[in-house]
Amino acid sequence: MNRGSNVRWLIVALIAVATVVNYIDRNALAVMWPRISADIGADKQDYAFLVSVFMVFYALGQFAAGRLFDRIGVRLGFAASILVWSLSIMLHSVARSVASFGMFRALLGLSEAGAWPGAVKANAEWFPAKERALAQGIFNAGASVGAIVSAPLVAWLFLAFGWRSTFLVVGALGLLWLLPWLAIYRAGPDRHPWVDAAEREWIRGDAAVAADVPRASASVAQLMSHRQSWGVVLARFLLDPIWWLFVSWLPIYLAQTFGFDVKQIGIFAWVPFVGAAIGSLAGGWLAGRLIAAGWTTDKARKWVITFGALVMAPSLLMAMRATDPTAAVVWIAMVLCGFQIAIGNVQTLPSDLFDGRSVGTLAGLGGMAAVAGTLLTTWLVPVMTRHSFAPIFILVAALVPLSLVVVWWVTGPIERLDVEAARDQPASPEHP
Repeated sequence: MNRGSNVRWLIVALIAVATVVNYIDRNALAVMWPRISADIGADKQDYAFLVSVFMVFYALGQFAAGRLFDRIGVRLGFAASILVWSLSIMLHSVARSVASFGMFRALLGLSEAGAWPGAVKANAEWFPAKERALAQGIFNAGASVGAIVSAPLVAWLFLAFGWRSTFLVVGALGLLWLLPWLAIYRAGPDRHPWVDAAEREWIRGDAAVAADVPRASASVAQLMSHRQSWGVVLARFLLDPIWWLFVSWLPIYLAQTFGFDVKQIGIFAWVPFVGAAIGSLAGGWLAGRLIAAGWTTDKARKWVITFGALVMAPSLLMAMRATDPTAAVVWIAMVLCGFQIAIGNVQTLPSDLFDGRSVGTLAGLGGMAAVAGTLLTTWLVPVMTRHSFAPIFILVAALVPLSLVVVWWVTGPIERLDVEAARDQPASPEHP
Protein backbone atom coordinates (compact mmCIF):
# COMPACT_ATOMS: atom_id res chain seq x y z
CA MET A 1 0.00 0.00 0.00
CA ASN A 2 1.21 3.52 -0.84
CA ARG A 3 1.67 5.28 2.50
CA GLY A 4 2.19 8.67 0.87
CA SER A 5 4.28 11.61 1.97
CA ASN A 6 5.60 10.16 5.27
CA VAL A 7 5.58 13.52 7.06
CA ARG A 8 4.73 11.65 10.26
CA TRP A 9 8.28 10.25 10.41
CA LEU A 10 9.74 13.76 10.13
CA ILE A 11 7.58 14.78 13.08
CA VAL A 12 8.83 11.74 15.03
CA ALA A 13 12.42 12.69 14.25
CA LEU A 14 11.95 16.26 15.48
CA ILE A 15 10.37 15.11 18.75
CA ALA A 16 13.14 12.54 19.19
CA VAL A 17 15.71 15.34 18.86
CA ALA A 18 13.77 17.30 21.49
CA THR A 19 14.04 14.34 23.86
CA VAL A 20 17.80 14.20 23.20
CA VAL A 21 18.05 17.83 24.30
CA ASN A 22 15.73 17.13 27.23
CA TYR A 23 18.06 14.48 28.63
CA ILE A 24 21.24 16.43 28.02
CA ASP A 25 19.74 19.26 30.06
CA ARG A 26 18.49 17.16 32.96
CA ASN A 27 21.64 14.99 33.18
CA ALA A 28 24.13 17.85 33.18
CA LEU A 29 23.83 18.37 36.93
CA ALA A 30 24.44 14.70 37.73
CA VAL A 31 27.52 14.46 35.51
CA MET A 32 29.12 17.57 37.02
CA TRP A 33 27.91 16.99 40.59
CA PRO A 34 31.27 15.80 42.00
CA ARG A 35 32.74 19.23 41.17
CA ILE A 36 29.63 21.32 41.78
CA SER A 37 29.09 19.75 45.21
CA ALA A 38 32.66 20.62 46.19
CA ASP A 39 32.23 24.21 44.99
CA ILE A 40 28.99 24.86 46.88
CA GLY A 41 29.65 22.62 49.91
CA ALA A 42 26.93 20.03 49.24
CA ASP A 43 26.67 16.26 49.81
CA LYS A 44 24.64 13.24 48.67
CA GLN A 45 21.67 14.23 50.82
CA ASP A 46 21.62 17.60 49.09
CA TYR A 47 21.70 15.87 45.72
CA ALA A 48 18.74 13.69 46.75
CA PHE A 49 16.92 16.88 47.73
CA LEU A 50 17.56 18.40 44.28
CA VAL A 51 16.39 15.22 42.55
CA SER A 52 13.25 15.27 44.71
CA VAL A 53 12.55 18.92 43.88
CA PHE A 54 12.91 18.20 40.18
CA MET A 55 10.62 15.16 40.40
CA VAL A 56 7.89 16.88 42.45
CA PHE A 57 7.61 19.68 39.92
CA TYR A 58 7.97 17.17 37.09
CA ALA A 59 4.91 15.38 38.51
CA LEU A 60 2.92 18.60 38.70
CA GLY A 61 4.02 19.46 35.20
CA GLN A 62 2.98 16.06 33.81
CA PHE A 63 -0.69 16.59 34.55
CA ALA A 64 -0.66 20.29 33.68
CA ALA A 65 1.16 19.62 30.41
CA GLY A 66 -1.21 16.80 29.50
CA ARG A 67 -4.21 19.10 29.84
CA LEU A 68 -2.35 21.94 28.12
CA PHE A 69 -1.44 19.82 25.09
CA ASP A 70 -5.03 18.61 24.83
CA ARG A 71 -6.17 22.26 24.77
CA ILE A 72 -3.59 24.09 22.63
CA GLY A 73 -2.19 21.24 20.55
CA VAL A 74 1.21 19.68 19.94
CA ARG A 75 2.85 22.52 18.02
CA LEU A 76 2.42 25.27 20.59
CA GLY A 77 2.68 22.88 23.54
CA PHE A 78 6.15 21.68 22.57
CA ALA A 79 7.32 25.19 21.72
CA ALA A 80 6.29 26.51 25.14
CA SER A 81 7.82 23.55 27.00
CA ILE A 82 11.23 23.63 25.35
CA LEU A 83 11.50 27.42 25.52
CA VAL A 84 10.99 27.41 29.29
CA TRP A 85 13.17 24.39 30.01
CA SER A 86 16.04 25.80 27.92
CA LEU A 87 15.95 29.08 29.83
CA SER A 88 15.71 27.25 33.16
CA ILE A 89 18.82 25.11 32.53
CA MET A 90 20.71 28.24 31.50
CA LEU A 91 19.77 29.81 34.85
CA HIS A 92 21.69 26.98 36.57
CA SER A 93 24.85 28.86 35.55
CA VAL A 94 24.17 31.56 38.17
CA ALA A 95 23.32 29.20 41.05
CA ARG A 96 25.38 29.71 44.20
CA SER A 97 23.79 27.31 46.71
CA VAL A 98 21.60 24.25 47.09
CA ALA A 99 18.61 26.59 47.53
CA SER A 100 19.19 28.42 44.25
CA PHE A 101 19.80 25.14 42.42
CA GLY A 102 16.54 23.92 43.93
CA MET A 103 14.58 26.85 42.44
CA PHE A 104 16.03 26.28 38.99
CA ARG A 105 15.52 22.49 39.19
CA ALA A 106 11.86 23.13 40.05
CA LEU A 107 11.39 25.26 36.93
CA LEU A 108 13.26 22.70 34.84
CA GLY A 109 11.09 19.84 36.09
CA LEU A 110 7.87 21.77 35.54
CA SER A 111 8.74 22.58 31.94
CA GLU A 112 10.48 19.35 30.89
CA ALA A 113 7.38 17.41 31.93
CA GLY A 114 5.69 18.47 28.71
CA ALA A 115 7.83 16.24 26.51
CA TRP A 116 6.18 12.89 27.19
CA PRO A 117 2.48 13.79 27.23
CA GLY A 118 3.23 15.76 24.08
CA ALA A 119 4.99 12.83 22.43
CA VAL A 120 2.15 10.44 23.28
CA LYS A 121 -0.42 12.90 21.95
CA ALA A 122 1.55 13.39 18.72
CA ASN A 123 1.77 9.61 18.43
CA ALA A 124 -2.01 9.28 18.69
CA GLU A 125 -2.61 11.99 16.09
CA TRP A 126 -0.02 10.97 13.51
CA PHE A 127 0.10 7.14 13.61
CA PRO A 128 -2.24 4.18 13.22
CA ALA A 129 -2.17 1.59 16.02
CA LYS A 130 0.19 -0.74 14.17
CA GLU A 131 2.91 1.95 14.08
CA ARG A 132 2.44 3.59 17.47
CA ALA A 133 4.76 1.41 19.51
CA LEU A 134 7.56 1.94 16.99
CA ALA A 135 6.92 5.71 17.00
CA GLN A 136 6.94 5.68 20.81
CA GLY A 137 10.16 3.67 20.66
CA ILE A 138 11.74 6.36 18.50
CA PHE A 139 10.69 9.04 21.01
CA ASN A 140 12.16 6.98 23.84
CA ALA A 141 15.31 6.24 21.84
CA GLY A 142 15.80 10.00 21.74
CA ALA A 143 15.89 9.98 25.53
CA SER A 144 18.43 7.17 25.46
CA VAL A 145 20.58 8.97 22.89
CA GLY A 146 20.41 12.07 25.07
CA ALA A 147 21.63 10.04 28.02
CA ILE A 148 24.37 8.48 25.85
CA VAL A 149 25.75 11.77 24.59
CA SER A 150 25.16 13.81 27.73
CA ALA A 151 27.89 12.22 29.86
CA PRO A 152 30.80 12.62 27.38
CA LEU A 153 29.47 15.93 25.98
CA VAL A 154 28.92 17.50 29.39
CA ALA A 155 32.25 16.15 30.68
CA TRP A 156 34.05 17.61 27.64
CA LEU A 157 32.34 20.99 28.00
CA PHE A 158 33.06 20.98 31.73
CA LEU A 159 36.76 20.27 31.21
CA ALA A 160 36.97 22.96 28.52
CA PHE A 161 34.83 25.74 30.01
CA GLY A 162 33.79 24.91 33.57
CA TRP A 163 30.36 24.00 34.89
CA ARG A 164 28.73 27.43 34.69
CA SER A 165 29.40 27.91 30.98
CA THR A 166 28.38 24.31 30.32
CA PHE A 167 24.85 25.05 31.54
CA LEU A 168 24.65 28.00 29.11
CA VAL A 169 25.77 25.91 26.14
CA VAL A 170 23.37 23.00 26.72
CA GLY A 171 20.50 25.43 27.27
CA ALA A 172 21.16 27.02 23.89
CA LEU A 173 20.56 23.67 22.16
CA GLY A 174 16.83 23.82 22.93
CA LEU A 175 16.50 27.35 21.60
CA LEU A 176 18.06 26.22 18.32
CA TRP A 177 15.58 23.31 18.11
CA LEU A 178 12.66 25.75 18.10
CA LEU A 179 13.56 27.06 14.64
CA PRO A 180 12.97 23.85 12.62
CA TRP A 181 10.04 22.85 14.86
CA LEU A 182 8.02 25.99 14.17
CA ALA A 183 8.93 25.87 10.48
CA ILE A 184 8.01 22.21 9.94
CA TYR A 185 5.16 21.45 12.36
CA ARG A 186 2.59 23.77 10.79
CA ALA A 187 -0.53 21.79 11.70
CA GLY A 188 -1.82 18.31 12.51
CA PRO A 189 -2.10 15.62 9.81
CA ASP A 190 -5.59 16.69 8.74
CA ARG A 191 -4.46 20.18 7.74
CA HIS A 192 -0.69 19.98 7.28
CA PRO A 193 0.15 21.21 3.74
CA TRP A 194 2.88 18.60 3.27
CA VAL A 195 0.64 15.59 4.04
CA ASP A 196 -0.84 14.07 0.89
CA ALA A 197 -4.07 12.12 0.58
CA ALA A 198 -2.35 8.73 0.76
CA GLU A 199 -0.62 9.44 4.07
CA ARG A 200 -3.75 11.02 5.49
CA GLU A 201 -5.73 7.91 4.61
CA TRP A 202 -3.03 5.67 6.09
CA ILE A 203 -3.15 7.58 9.39
CA ARG A 204 -6.95 7.46 9.44
CA GLY A 205 -7.00 3.85 8.30
CA ASP A 206 -6.96 2.47 11.83
CA ALA A 207 -10.40 0.91 12.12
CA ALA A 208 -10.51 1.89 15.78
CA VAL A 209 -10.69 5.58 14.87
CA ALA A 210 -14.23 5.72 13.59
CA ALA A 211 -15.80 8.87 12.20
CA ASP A 212 -18.76 8.65 14.55
CA VAL A 213 -16.69 8.65 17.77
CA PRO A 214 -17.36 11.86 19.72
CA ARG A 215 -14.28 14.06 19.88
CA ALA A 216 -14.84 15.87 23.17
CA SER A 217 -12.07 15.41 25.72
CA ALA A 218 -12.96 13.02 28.55
CA SER A 219 -12.70 14.31 32.09
CA VAL A 220 -10.26 12.84 34.60
CA ALA A 221 -13.14 11.13 36.40
CA GLN A 222 -14.35 9.54 33.17
CA LEU A 223 -10.86 8.37 32.25
CA MET A 224 -10.27 6.86 35.68
CA SER A 225 -13.63 5.08 35.69
CA HIS A 226 -11.97 2.45 33.47
CA ARG A 227 -9.73 -0.28 34.87
CA GLN A 228 -7.48 0.13 31.84
CA SER A 229 -6.61 3.66 32.95
CA TRP A 230 -5.71 2.39 36.42
CA GLY A 231 -3.50 -0.22 34.77
CA VAL A 232 -1.60 2.50 32.88
CA VAL A 233 -1.17 4.60 36.03
CA LEU A 234 -0.06 1.73 38.28
CA ALA A 235 2.32 0.28 35.67
CA ARG A 236 4.04 3.66 35.38
CA PHE A 237 4.18 3.93 39.21
CA LEU A 238 6.01 0.60 39.46
CA LEU A 239 8.26 0.64 36.39
CA ASP A 240 9.54 4.20 36.06
CA PRO A 241 11.59 4.18 39.30
CA ILE A 242 13.92 1.68 37.58
CA TRP A 243 14.71 4.12 34.77
CA TRP A 244 15.07 7.12 37.04
CA LEU A 245 17.34 5.27 39.45
CA PHE A 246 19.97 5.14 36.71
CA VAL A 247 19.20 8.48 35.06
CA SER A 248 19.56 10.32 38.37
CA TRP A 249 22.05 8.19 40.29
CA LEU A 250 24.33 6.40 37.80
CA PRO A 251 27.14 9.01 38.02
CA ILE A 252 26.92 8.97 41.83
CA TYR A 253 26.86 5.14 41.81
CA LEU A 254 30.03 5.08 39.70
CA ALA A 255 31.72 7.65 41.91
CA GLN A 256 30.82 5.88 45.16
CA THR A 257 31.31 2.27 44.04
CA PHE A 258 34.40 2.64 41.83
CA GLY A 259 35.87 6.01 42.89
CA PHE A 260 35.25 7.71 39.53
CA ASP A 261 35.88 11.40 38.85
CA VAL A 262 34.03 13.52 36.25
CA LYS A 263 36.29 12.39 33.39
CA GLN A 264 35.85 8.69 34.21
CA ILE A 265 32.09 9.16 34.57
CA GLY A 266 32.08 10.64 31.08
CA ILE A 267 33.89 7.56 29.75
CA PHE A 268 31.57 4.95 31.34
CA ALA A 269 28.16 6.51 32.05
CA TRP A 270 26.93 6.54 28.46
CA VAL A 271 27.21 2.75 27.95
CA PRO A 272 23.97 1.67 29.71
CA PHE A 273 21.92 4.00 27.53
CA VAL A 274 23.06 2.25 24.37
CA GLY A 275 21.10 -0.73 25.70
CA ALA A 276 18.17 1.61 26.38
CA ALA A 277 18.20 2.91 22.80
CA ILE A 278 18.24 -0.64 21.43
CA GLY A 279 15.35 -1.60 23.70
CA SER A 280 13.32 1.45 22.66
CA LEU A 281 13.46 0.53 18.99
CA ALA A 282 13.22 -3.24 19.52
CA GLY A 283 10.11 -3.02 21.70
CA GLY A 284 8.29 -0.82 19.21
CA TRP A 285 9.36 -2.91 16.23
CA LEU A 286 8.38 -6.19 17.89
CA ALA A 287 4.91 -4.97 18.90
CA GLY A 288 4.30 -3.66 15.39
CA ARG A 289 5.36 -6.94 13.80
CA LEU A 290 3.10 -8.96 16.10
CA ILE A 291 0.10 -6.75 15.35
CA ALA A 292 0.83 -6.94 11.61
CA ALA A 293 1.01 -10.74 11.95
CA GLY A 294 -2.54 -10.81 13.29
CA TRP A 295 -2.08 -10.53 17.05
CA THR A 296 -4.58 -8.32 18.82
CA THR A 297 -3.26 -5.07 20.30
CA ASP A 298 -4.07 -6.47 23.75
CA LYS A 299 -2.01 -9.62 23.26
CA ALA A 300 0.91 -7.92 21.51
CA ARG A 301 1.32 -5.17 24.10
CA LYS A 302 1.13 -7.51 27.09
CA TRP A 303 3.57 -10.09 25.76
CA VAL A 304 6.14 -7.51 24.68
CA ILE A 305 5.92 -5.86 28.12
CA THR A 306 6.43 -9.30 29.67
CA PHE A 307 9.47 -9.94 27.49
CA GLY A 308 10.99 -6.65 28.64
CA ALA A 309 10.37 -7.60 32.27
CA LEU A 310 12.10 -10.95 31.77
CA VAL A 311 15.19 -9.12 30.52
CA MET A 312 15.06 -6.52 33.29
CA ALA A 313 14.76 -8.41 36.55
CA PRO A 314 17.68 -10.89 36.29
CA SER A 315 19.93 -8.18 34.83
CA LEU A 316 19.30 -6.02 37.90
CA LEU A 317 20.43 -8.84 40.16
CA MET A 318 23.55 -9.44 38.05
CA ALA A 319 24.40 -5.72 38.11
CA MET A 320 24.13 -5.83 41.88
CA ARG A 321 26.79 -8.57 41.98
CA ALA A 322 29.21 -6.87 39.55
CA THR A 323 32.64 -6.14 41.01
CA ASP A 324 34.19 -4.16 38.16
CA PRO A 325 32.84 -1.11 36.31
CA THR A 326 32.78 -2.69 32.86
CA ALA A 327 30.60 -5.60 33.97
CA ALA A 328 28.39 -3.24 35.97
CA VAL A 329 27.61 -0.90 33.08
CA VAL A 330 27.01 -3.83 30.69
CA TRP A 331 24.46 -5.40 33.03
CA ILE A 332 22.84 -2.02 33.61
CA ALA A 333 22.64 -1.67 29.83
CA MET A 334 20.65 -4.92 29.79
CA VAL A 335 18.39 -3.56 32.55
CA LEU A 336 17.64 -0.43 30.57
CA CYS A 337 17.16 -2.40 27.35
CA GLY A 338 14.46 -4.50 29.02
CA PHE A 339 12.95 -1.43 30.62
CA GLN A 340 12.57 0.39 27.32
CA ILE A 341 11.11 -2.69 25.60
CA ALA A 342 8.40 -2.68 28.26
CA ILE A 343 7.84 1.02 28.88
CA GLY A 344 7.46 1.99 25.24
CA ASN A 345 4.42 -0.27 25.05
CA VAL A 346 3.06 0.92 28.41
CA GLN A 347 3.35 4.52 27.23
CA THR A 348 1.50 3.63 24.03
CA LEU A 349 -1.55 2.37 25.94
CA PRO A 350 -3.29 5.77 26.29
CA SER A 351 -3.40 6.12 22.50
CA ASP A 352 -4.66 2.52 22.22
CA LEU A 353 -7.49 3.25 24.65
CA PHE A 354 -8.70 6.78 23.94
CA ASP A 355 -9.21 9.35 21.25
CA GLY A 356 -6.45 11.91 20.67
CA ARG A 357 -8.28 14.61 22.61
CA SER A 358 -7.98 12.61 25.85
CA VAL A 359 -4.60 10.95 25.32
CA GLY A 360 -2.52 13.81 26.73
CA THR A 361 -4.50 13.82 29.97
CA LEU A 362 -4.11 10.09 30.61
CA ALA A 363 -0.44 10.23 29.64
CA GLY A 364 0.00 13.08 32.12
CA LEU A 365 -1.71 11.11 34.88
CA GLY A 366 0.60 8.19 34.13
CA GLY A 367 3.56 10.55 34.29
CA MET A 368 2.45 11.82 37.69
CA ALA A 369 2.24 8.25 38.96
CA ALA A 370 5.70 7.56 37.54
CA VAL A 371 7.10 10.49 39.47
CA ALA A 372 5.35 9.44 42.67
CA GLY A 373 7.01 6.02 42.48
CA THR A 374 10.34 7.61 41.62
CA LEU A 375 10.18 9.99 44.57
CA LEU A 376 9.80 7.07 46.96
CA THR A 377 12.94 5.39 45.64
CA THR A 378 14.80 8.72 45.50
CA TRP A 379 14.18 9.33 49.19
CA LEU A 380 15.32 5.77 49.96
CA VAL A 381 18.58 5.91 47.99
CA PRO A 382 20.68 7.91 50.51
CA VAL A 383 19.43 5.69 53.34
CA MET A 384 19.86 2.37 51.54
CA THR A 385 23.22 3.10 49.86
CA ARG A 386 25.40 4.08 52.80
CA HIS A 387 27.61 1.04 52.17
CA SER A 388 26.62 -0.10 48.67
CA PHE A 389 23.92 0.22 46.02
CA ALA A 390 22.95 -3.48 46.33
CA PRO A 391 19.88 -2.92 48.56
CA ILE A 392 18.29 -0.40 46.18
CA PHE A 393 18.97 -2.73 43.22
CA ILE A 394 17.11 -5.52 45.04
CA LEU A 395 14.22 -3.19 45.82
CA VAL A 396 13.67 -2.06 42.23
CA ALA A 397 14.08 -5.65 40.97
CA ALA A 398 11.09 -6.58 43.14
CA LEU A 399 8.99 -3.95 41.33
CA VAL A 400 9.24 -5.85 38.03
CA PRO A 401 6.97 -8.83 38.86
CA LEU A 402 4.52 -6.46 40.54
CA SER A 403 4.27 -4.51 37.29
CA LEU A 404 3.40 -7.72 35.43
CA VAL A 405 0.57 -8.38 37.88
CA VAL A 406 -0.78 -4.94 37.02
CA VAL A 407 -0.42 -5.38 33.26
CA TRP A 408 -2.06 -8.81 33.12
CA TRP A 409 -4.68 -8.70 35.89
CA VAL A 410 -5.44 -5.06 36.70
CA THR A 411 -5.44 -3.52 33.24
CA GLY A 412 -7.95 -5.87 31.66
CA PRO A 413 -8.47 -5.92 27.88
CA ILE A 414 -6.65 -3.25 25.90
CA GLU A 415 -9.35 -1.93 23.57
CA ARG A 416 -10.82 1.35 22.40
CA LEU A 417 -12.93 3.06 25.07
CA ASP A 418 -13.82 6.35 23.34
CA VAL A 419 -17.51 5.66 22.90
CA GLU A 420 -17.98 4.70 26.54
CA ALA A 421 -15.79 7.52 27.84
CA ALA A 422 -17.58 10.21 25.83
CA ARG A 423 -21.10 8.80 25.71
CA ASP A 424 -22.52 11.44 28.04
CA GLN A 425 -20.67 14.35 26.48
CA PRO A 426 -21.88 16.50 23.62
CA ALA A 427 -19.63 16.57 20.60
CA SER A 428 -17.22 19.49 20.45
CA PRO A 429 -18.49 22.22 18.13
CA GLU A 430 -15.09 22.24 16.43
CA HIS A 431 -15.20 18.49 15.87
CA PRO A 432 -18.85 17.55 15.18
